[in-house]
Amino acid sequence: MSTPAHNTRVLLASRPHGEPTHDNFRLETAPMPEPAEGEVLLRTIYLSLDPYMRGRMNDAKSYAAPAELNAVMEGGTVAEVVESRDDSLRPGDIVLSHLGWQSHGVQAARLVRKLDPQRAPISTAVGVLGMPGFTAYAGLLEIGKPQPGETVVVAAAAGPVGSAVGQIARLRGARAVGIAGGPDKVAWLQELGFDEALDHRSPTFRDDLKAAAPDGIDVYFENVGGQVWDAVLPRLNTYARVPVCGLVAHYNETEAPDGPDRSVRLMTSILSKSLTIRGFIQNEFTKAHYKDFQNEVSTWIDDGELRYREDIVDGLENAPEAFFGMLKGKNFGKLLVRVGDDTTR
Repeated sequence: MSTPAHNTRVLLASRPHGEPTHDNFRLETAPMPEPAEGEVLLRTIYLSLDPYMRGRMNDAKSYAAPAELNAVMEGGTVAEVVESRDDSLRPGDIVLSHLGWQSHGVQAARLVRKLDPQRAPISTAVGVLGMPGFTAYAGLLEIGKPQPGETVVVAAAAGPVGSAVGQIARLRGARAVGIAGGPDKVAWLQELGFDEALDHRSPTFRDDLKAAAPDGIDVYFENVGGQVWDAVLPRLNTYARVPVCGLVAHYNETEAPDGPDRSVRLMTSILSKSLTIRGFIQNEFTKAHYKDFQNEVSTWIDDGELRYREDIVDGLENAPEAFFGMLKGKNFGKLLVRVGDDTTR
């Protein structure tokens, strides 16, 4: 496969106020980068689109520095080595990388991880066997600590993190209640073996949640916030654990929501029920749990005990539109952009 003369990339052109728009991005071509000693030139095959990217578009203090204006939007990628100036890699090798929203890029060889296409589809390296899968595994087991017979509820349960959370909870002997948006996603959760699957768009959602968790909720894996959290909070049991992974319902907000300040209600619940509510970023658990995650989840997938779904969009130019849809819950499974040919399939 010949290397094109130019690199195609998507830059952050401006910072959004509220919902991002096409004006916040710029598609351009640039000269093909050249690797220096110890580096590799990579061709992007898959780009992972994830909710955390919305936060990086803001110029605000967070757990990571904001994306720079007029720079390539960041993101995890699966790529093929085109040219190597490091003895550890050669052209044709497939690697897990962090090139962001571009067709080609240069990275230090020490910062990429070689993948085995015979072991698992390479797309899973940014999905169920990558950051989303590890987020589910580490957050649930390290913070949620589900016990046999307990009830685990997870929001955005048809997404890559939520679907893994529910299945891992069941593998640990807990009941899994998944919350998703729309009948197709609810049906998918039922197919995965969730004990209960609820549609948060239903006008009877609060009553449905009560019926699905008649003895209360022991672990709530938070991906959404908003009206789902409002329904869950009164159902939390004493000593319930709440891993806070994301709050996608609030990422586009520009001011505090209408209504009374409910922080007193929240703090009262934390105190009176001895709740544990902890935010986390998955990489804080990498050293202690990543090896176990890879071994255990790979085995579950091979045995058919853990299933996953991918939502693949073709073309880097379509990444912004796919990103907008993801923030509104339109994706069904792990959202990927196929930037280049996947010759391993």
